Amino acid sequence: MRYLIKLVKIAKPYWGYLIISAISLLILTGINLLGPWLIRSLIGIITNITHYPNAREDIIKISLVLVLSYILGIVFQFLRNYFSHYAAWHLVADVRMMVYDKLQNLSYRYFVDKQTGQLMSRVVNDTANLEMLIAHAVPDLISNLLILTGIATILFIINPTLAPLSLTPIPFLLFSSSLFAKKIMPIFRKAQKALADLNADLQDNLSGIREIQLFNKQEKEYKKIKEKVYNQINALLSALKLSAVFHPTVGFLSSLGNLIVVSIGGIMALSGKIQVQDIVGFLLYLGMFYQPINALAQILENVQQALAGAERVFEVLETEPEIKEKENAIELKDVKGKITFENVNFSYNPGVYVLKNISFEINPGEMVAFVGPTGVGKTTIMYLINRFFDPDSGSIKIDDIDIRDVTLKSLHENISIVLQDVFLFNGTVFENIAYGKENATLKEVIEAAKIAHAHEFIERLPKGYFTEIGERGIKLSGGQKQRLAIARAVLKNAPILILDEATSSVDTETESEIQKAINNLVGTRTILIIAHRLSTVKRADKIIVLKDGEIVEIGSHEELIKKKGLYYKLCSVQFAEDKMAEIVRN
Repeated sequence: MRYLIKLVKIAKPYWGYLIISAISLLILTGINLLGPWLIRSLIGIITNITHYPNAREDIIKISLVLVLSYILGIVFQFLRNYFSHYAAWHLVADVRMMVYDKLQNLSYRYFVDKQTGQLMSRVVNDTANLEMLIAHAVPDLISNLLILTGIATILFIINPTLAPLSLTPIPFLLFSSSLFAKKIMPIFRKAQKALADLNADLQDNLSGIREIQLFNKQEKEYKKIKEKVYNQINALLSALKLSAVFHPTVGFLSSLGNLIVVSIGGIMALSGKIQVQDIVGFLLYLGMFYQPINALAQILENVQQALAGAERVFEVLETEPEIKEKENAIELKDVKGKITFENVNFSYNPGVYVLKNISFEINPGEMVAFVGPTGVGKTTIMYLINRFFDPDSGSIKIDDIDIRDVTLKSLHENISIVLQDVFLFNGTVFENIAYGKENATLKEVIEAAKIAHAHEFIERLPKGYFTEIGERGIKLSGGQKQRLAIARAVLKNAPILILDEATSSVDTETESEIQKAINNLVGTRTILIIAHRLSTVKRADKIIVLKDGEIVEIGSHEELIKKKGLYYKLCSVQFAEDKMAEIVRN
């Protein structure tokens, strides 16, 4: 009920359509209840024709009313179906957008242990089940309850003695329905999760199809997907097994009601306690009465399946983002690019610190490099500046303003970042570079591409800047994708530029060209660089060296070389590696 009430509130823009559908449902129920009564009246006239001096006219009138009721039934059935579906599918669309928007605004940590396919299943599959709830299950449940109440009332009006006897199976039906609902809900919940798991693995495998083929893992992945497919099928079959028991049980109990009417009603008719038309009326109404009860199994299945989906949907909608703006958060404006870390400590897992007491200051327009062995927290520092996470203690400031005091939108507007794992959208080269600036012109895109040393290879593509690059830029090389990402960041023209291993996938010549372009930007914005290739950071105004999550050295390239500390050792190792690579090339 909690989820249903929430859905009704979300559906407020479509209450008008639902009201029309509900009114049509009431009228339709009345029309359906009228039919057997009219047929009973016709049989009464036919079997007692001597008592009706105007029998022919009465039969014609009743027949015309029946025809009119059938026509009106078609009209109101259309209104009930169309408007309920209209409201339900629009509700599905709204909830899908709510879930997607929620996912967009959840903190980065939320996605660390989530599979893309799992989240896609919540947005698409779980929300689709809500249509079943709004357009089918709930209206059918209401309709059936109205029919049951109406028929029970009519049966008591026709014959108060036979009515309670004919309704004897009802308590048994209610008990079996309640038991069925309790048993089947966990199974549908399991089936929904199994479907999400299947989607997640399918998405992973289709994204990694190249690796699957290269490592000859087709058979292994086939078995894994097969297991997921049958997990979902088996969960559904478990539900169908319950249904296979429940449906015949309902049918048997329903038949008992008809048997009671025919047998006891027949005995009563022999003794003149009931007329033939009343027995016919009983049978017609009982046929209608047990029909919704027979449908109860399917309705309960639909309700439970829809609620299992709703549960997963609201689990996302009710998730609170870890990173929240303050109520009075301010806009970060006229940023000069000063960055300050004051005694920052951070851990992904409690007690295991990735960064320990980190303090440094970067002046506006400086180019600062972060170096050190893998896993010392360099990328984590970039995440913290973007406020993907908040530090466990300490503060991070931009232009002496704590970033926890500013809006996330204004913070991100003032930072451009190129990550090592480049993501490109399925579209054209132009669209991917222009993503960095609203309403960017072709001239601006070309200029950014030239700075990123991407213009030449783009010009050689089949359609130049309007070449489709495929999902995640699959049609481009690693170096080409990296240069497009750099061009996108350059076009954004933010006062702070972060390059996290931005030249890791380019050759030495291209790296040199990109470095020249970056050098041209020095002084115009604050530039933060993470690089394993130390040649990239030589021109930095300041180099911050990290080890085991702590800063061990700070200085220029020349200063750190003279110290002969960790930076000197890293340079020596890389110089030896570069020398060996040069010998191999020659």
